[in-house]
Amino acid sequence: MGPLRGIRIIDMTTVLMGPYATQMLGDFGADVIKVEAPEGDLVRKIGPARHDGMGPIYLNANRSKRSITLDLKQAEGRAALLRLCADADVLVYNVRAKAMKRLGLSYEDISAVNPKIVYAGMFGYSQDGPYAARPAYDDLIQGGATIPFLFSRVNEGQPRYVPSAIADRVVGLAAVGAILASIVERERTGLGQRVDIPMFETMVSFVLGDHMGGLTFEPPLDAGGYSRQLSPDRRPYQTKDGYVCALIYTDGHWQRFFSAIGRPEMPAADPRFASFVSRMAHIDEVYGELTRIFLTRTSAEWLDLLEEADVPAMPMYDFQGVLQDPHLVATDFFRVIEHPSEGTIRTMAVPAKWSRSPAGPTRHAPRQGEHSEEVLREAGFSPEEIADLLERGIARTAVTYDPAQA
Repeated sequence: MGPLRGIRIIDMTTVLMGPYATQMLGDFGADVIKVEAPEGDLVRKIGPARHDGMGPIYLNANRSKRSITLDLKQAEGRAALLRLCADADVLVYNVRAKAMKRLGLSYEDISAVNPKIVYAGMFGYSQDGPYAARPAYDDLIQGGATIPFLFSRVNEGQPRYVPSAIADRVVGLAAVGAILASIVERERTGLGQRVDIPMFETMVSFVLGDHMGGLTFEPPLDAGGYSRQLSPDRRPYQTKDGYVCALIYTDGHWQRFFSAIGRPEMPAADPRFASFVSRMAHIDEVYGELTRIFLTRTSAEWLDLLEEADVPAMPMYDFQGVLQDPHLVATDFFRVIEHPSEGTIRTMAVPAKWSRSPAGPTRHAPRQGEHSEEVLREAGFSPEEIADLLERGIARTAVTYDPAQA
């Protein structure tokens, strides 16, 4: 049933950062009610789909939820949301705080109907600074958090974004932690509170934890940056027929590695390889030597050799290859299931394990408005009230799809 069984979350998030966080909370057992505007969550439209509004990024960030469609710009829609919040534990949103205030859904508005609620906002920037009202997207936050600059240091001067929504997902994880901490505090005090999770500050903290370097000190000891991570040859090593990912890190790793390739004298003979401190001081030369060495064998040969020597290594997978990884197959990480409207789909397991209250997906990713009537009934709306909201378009129900046509 999951460790969060009994916790109800009103999810007003869209796209990725917020939905990723609330999916985790739903997987952990919380009852997550996804509130969508009539136009629906934009991410529903991204990627190949069998039905409109049911794209793969949406499916992989919105399971373990129920969906209700409400027009919050209408007074009746706002009133309905307030009724949903009256017995909820958490409200999560990821629009700008000013937008929530314009809708009449500020912390003061929500806490007036439920003083115990945790009101969690995920947005671009801390509300205490000059960027408070700015819009923010993953690419912008990556830039502000120095990630493209890091690429330019190792990629011939060319800045790049990480080809994944890393800011959205890291901040989503941070939000899960902040929300759970707020629930624990509420259980102790009986009081709710507002909690803000800003993208910019979260990602700067995330990146500079590695790269603050000498700027940690005042006056600075250097210009910042972790030399090992910024070495040009810190990348998958090219082999005779592909690439291998390996990290030869400790003294023991290096001794066993050189013994395995028939050069046991190397750490003692070359002072650059003799100790951790020396290797860090000459990291570009050390990684450059490894780049030359790895070209001498095939990927399979290297993986066998490194495993035998107990040196950390992994294949460099593509999207299809990782699906067949023997460890993930053995742990049943990728699961093929039947979705009620989308037919056969592949989903991923919850990585964390609990010994007494195991977590896992509790529901399929819903069609927009699939649970509108059900959620309104639970909130105490009469059949006549529900019919009126539906007739006037303030609430909407889901389009029905035939899975046989998926």
